[in-house]
Amino acid sequence: MIDAETLNRLKWRCRRGMLENDLFIERFFRRHQATLTASQAAGLQSLMDLADNDLLDLLLARREPAGQLDCADVRNVLVLMRTEGRPS
Repeated sequence: MIDAETLNRLKWRCRRGMLENDLFIERFFRRHQATLTASQAAGLQSLMDLADNDLLDLLLARREPAGQLDCADVRNVLVLMRTEGRPS
């Protein structure tokens, strides 16, 4: 698990300009922040490097991670965000 300071920095880093992305991210943190692992944090950091529209395409499964994003950390976080983070 990651420490509180790292978690707070990660949450700050995850603030997005698109409401749809924020809904996925907020729900992810509500459910997983107490048990977030270093590999999940790394996957989330990688996803936050994307532009908002590219991130939304991944969250909605319109496309799959490719290139450097195609790694276990990113895929594991995407599974959690996709199955538990869909806006209603």
